[in-house]
Amino acid sequence: MRLALAAAVVAALLLPVAAGASPYARYGVQDDAYLGSGPSLEPSLQTLDELGVGLVRYMLNWRQIAPVKPRHQTNPGDKAYDWSSTDAILGGLHAHGIQVLVTLYRAPAWANGGKGSNVAPTGKYALADFAVAVAKRYPWLRLWEIWNEPNLQSFLKPNSPQVYVQRLLNPAYAELHAAIPGAKVAGGVTAPRAGSAGIAPVPWIREMGDARAKLDAYAHNPYPGRPQSETPWGPKCVNCQNITMADLERLEREVAHAFGHKPIWLTEYGYQTNPPDIYLGVSPQKQAAYVSSAAMRVFKAPSVAMLIFFMVRDDPDPAGWQSGFLTEDGTKKPSYAAFRFPLVQTSRRGGHMGLWGQVRSGPGKQPYRVRLEEDDEASWIGGTRWTDENGFFSITVAAPPGSRVRIWSPRDAVYGYELIVR
Repeated sequence: MRLALAAAVVAALLLPVAAGASPYARYGVQDDAYLGSGPSLEPSLQTLDELGVGLVRYMLNWRQIAPVKPRHQTNPGDKAYDWSSTDAILGGLHAHGIQVLVTLYRAPAWANGGKGSNVAPTGKYALADFAVAVAKRYPWLRLWEIWNEPNLQSFLKPNSPQVYVQRLLNPAYAELHAAIPGAKVAGGVTAPRAGSAGIAPVPWIREMGDARAKLDAYAHNPYPGRPQSETPWGPKCVNCQNITMADLERLEREVAHAFGHKPIWLTEYGYQTNPPDIYLGVSPQKQAAYVSSAAMRVFKAPSVAMLIFFMVRDDPDPAGWQSGFLTEDGTKKPSYAAFRFPLVQTSRRGGHMGLWGQVRSGPGKQPYRVRLEEDDEASWIGGTRWTDENGFFSITVAAPPGSRVRIWSPRDAVYGYELIVR
């Protein structure tokens, strides 16, 4: 079974890059705790710069920002609003030229009859008014998500696509578009599985379509269902209502049928590592390979415009999430280099292999070189090459099986992660 799975993965990775690929796919990170930790934000922002992060997803907790009902809900200067948890982070990201996708979620008690933060507001325009206040406070924001994983009861009660569309998504969509020229508002933001008493993403998408949801993009969090045996490419779940990265084609079909040809944003994704997670983690080397192959999978999907990796640094709590590019103490995992310079073998013909990758060193074309390593010998394969305008490249080089290749970025004076040639 393991050999069959490995063969299937290799076959998927060796497919040529599709002509209908998405050359404008964007890659980013989410880690609110990492950005909010420590007395200074600047070291964390410098790490994002080094990683080549141009996009960050950040959660705006409505309940935390508006614990008391504002008298003027669309006015960010109302005394009831507390922006202390967000001003420094959003301002710092903006100062570093990093675009932010903000996710609005968690209802305050005054908006839902004194109930928990996962209970929908009773009024139709309460969240929409908060969205306007956020837009006025941070006028540079253009990318928005309404709620997080509403198909799970842990995030939304009642667990209803109709309630989600009528009380949260559509009113906020209308108000944000009225307030912000060029705003892009994503809906759905679904978890990959129903979980306990939730709704699977396939029926959720269909019922959102029936409820006439308004959205500019459909957002989904395609975490693997069986991370120790499931890669970004497979095995696929046949006749399934769940949607992981391995089932990306199902997501594309369902979204196109329900909403037309809308872009898809994948706004939470990652693999935990072992160590420290001995139950659900994969090896650090596999995590790095999956970071690269997921990037290419999104590049090859013409309707997918965004992939956000969760998270930057492992949670210090052993019961927390451990999918960071950094360990708890800040040590770089192989995935750090894989995010910075993703690299995938796409083909093998005789002594030659195809390589797909990206250099995330900044906007525009990027210089790079390919390093070949065999036993104790190392050499350059050709001279300096250049990516396309978005940092992507697809090349063929001579490299024997069992050797190792890495990308060198002259601008950063650093190597990418090591790829073993098959």
